[in-house]
Amino acid sequence: MTTYHQMLSTVTTDGLEMKLVEREMPTPKDNEIVVQVEATPINPSDHGVMFGWADISKATSTGEGADRVLRAPLAPGGLSRMKARLGQDLPVGNEGAGVVVAAGSDDYAQSLMGKRVAVMGGGMYAGYRAIPAMTALPLPESATSKDGASCFVNPLTALCFVETMKNEGHTAIVHTAAASNLGQMLNRICQADGIEIVNVVRKSEQVELLKDMGAKYIVNSSDDDFHMQLTDAIHATGATLGFDAIGGGDMASKILTAMEAAAARTPGAYSIYGSVAHKQVYLYGSLDFSPTKLDRAYGMAWGVGGWLLPNFLAKAGMETAVRLRKRVAAELHTTFKSHYTDEISLSEALDADVVKRYNAKKTGEKFLINPQLGL
Repeated sequence: MTTYHQMLSTVTTDGLEMKLVEREMPTPKDNEIVVQVEATPINPSDHGVMFGWADISKATSTGEGADRVLRAPLAPGGLSRMKARLGQDLPVGNEGAGVVVAAGSDDYAQSLMGKRVAVMGGGMYAGYRAIPAMTALPLPESATSKDGASCFVNPLTALCFVETMKNEGHTAIVHTAAASNLGQMLNRICQADGIEIVNVVRKSEQVELLKDMGAKYIVNSSDDDFHMQLTDAIHATGATLGFDAIGGGDMASKILTAMEAAAARTPGAYSIYGSVAHKQVYLYGSLDFSPTKLDRAYGMAWGVGGWLLPNFLAKAGMETAVRLRKRVAAELHTTFKSHYTDEISLSEALDADVVKRYNAKKTGEKFLINPQLGL
């Protein structure tokens, strides 16, 4: 019987352990397909399951090939934060792409045999994955698995940012970590759809990257006049909605402060409660795990909350999800094209030195796992 390897992450009282385990080829149910996974990205959203509150700076690895094991101690307070997953072997990997090699008896499942599809369903850091056929996204014939590996998390997140904007009555967006793969996709969407976007980056080379893409409003958080740059851009665009990938620190508060300062430039009746227009920042990432700090210097019409793609899609409904997925497939080589820093095997993904590289979460850098590469 054909076997394959799957990556698991386990937290114990001694720390984090990640390893590969051997599995037997899954047998699809009537409505399922089995995908030979050929490409699966390491997204920041995967890091939470992979590492949790482990101190990856102190990670070590032992063994070679399929026997490689990664271990890391837990950061202070990590054990209490991860009590709910103690002793559980958690499969890793949100999304990926590959070829359908087996299918259940249902007509639609059978129709996907031999086709290349993108899938999202967890446990993708594995040689094979069985999933419901209806959840797969058939890829264009011109697309490789590498092209389709990142079809869900980044593209749908970017599209759903715009959906959120429209649903809540905003007209423009502020986005941090704007030079990332997701940020570049969001810029292409906004340019195509005629939506103003304020891009927040932290390096001059990221400013140039976005300028070359045609981005109009780009502000560098490392500049001494960042607050003035941000206020000017928000005033010019009228942005009252922000999406923050950083999470910790005071970036969300800085965005709200700039929104309030921009609103104050428009003459109107004074109120001790600040501007009337509601200002909203959603935290959708945790590049900074420190506490979120709010200075509350922006009146009373504001909000800060969490934003998660599955939660949004569940509320948006199937019709919206299908519409957005069709756009991703149609624009796979343009709007939603992803760039990868390196392509690695499952075993290499557990090498401590490699782990420290992709765990750095550097803007614009993205690693791709190919489970079919030799261990």
